[in-house]
Amino acid sequence: MNRKGKRKILSLARSVFLLLMCMACLLPFVWMIMVSFRNRVDILDPSKIFVTPTLKNYQAIIEDSNIIDFFQNSFIIAVISTLISLAIGSFAAYGFARYKWKKREDRAFWVLSQKFLPPMAVVIPYFMMASMAGLLDTRLVLIICYTTFNIPFTIWMMRGFIEDMPIELEEAGWVDGCSRLTGIIKILLPLITPGLVATSIFCVINSWNEFVFANFLTSIQAKTIPTSVMMYLSVSGVKWGEMAATGVMAVLPVLIFAIIVQKHMIRGLTFGSVKG
Repeated sequence: MNRKGKRKILSLARSVFLLLMCMACLLPFVWMIMVSFRNRVDILDPSKIFVTPTLKNYQAIIEDSNIIDFFQNSFIIAVISTLISLAIGSFAAYGFARYKWKKREDRAFWVLSQKFLPPMAVVIPYFMMASMAGLLDTRLVLIICYTTFNIPFTIWMMRGFIEDMPIELEEAGWVDGCSRLTGIIKILLPLITPGLVATSIFCVINSWNEFVFANFLTSIQAKTIPTSVMMYLSVSGVKWGEMAATGVMAVLPVLIFAIIVQKHMIRGLTFGSVKG
């Protein structure tokens, strides 16, 4: 077999492998959608693959729960925490990118390491502090928590985008009378807009999907959409249909959002990767 034939076989094998991986990743989501359109009897009978779909599960969660309020809580918390993270993280990233001091790289990695902490390792201290401050079951406590974890990610992402911008552009603004703050706002930030968009997308998705803090720190008033699936777990059994329908409704906004901003995300992630 010549070299060209080997390349075709290798390319085909790679395509088949990627297809199988995509199918494996999509299978749980597809199964959740199928369960959300089934009656309880059909769900508990695995031999029934093709059944008559029903909207009873979606009607039940809309009529019997405050799912609209949960969506509102998730939206407000995700947006506010993202805006605060971008405001603080971008300026902190500028300090890491433009100023030099001893052990700067070590401290930059320490900032990123805060993102590596598993939520279960710190949720109890957060719960105790929120309880003493009277912030349990409020949107504010989740905004604080999500901002705390999004800021390190924002700093690490934005630092790379800022370093890709030549400092001569800012220096030209300083010569024309701009202060450093004015130069950042009017010169630097407009140039790294793709980076801001990409970072904000990830922050929104992280905040929307977060489960552990929302589950421990809220109960009714500030409950978010991911934690609402727990309402269908009880000693009397599991309401699989309602749980699957809630899961679909929780995933759908993020999926639509990701599809809409896909181009901006790719542009932001590849921003500054090609130089010369």
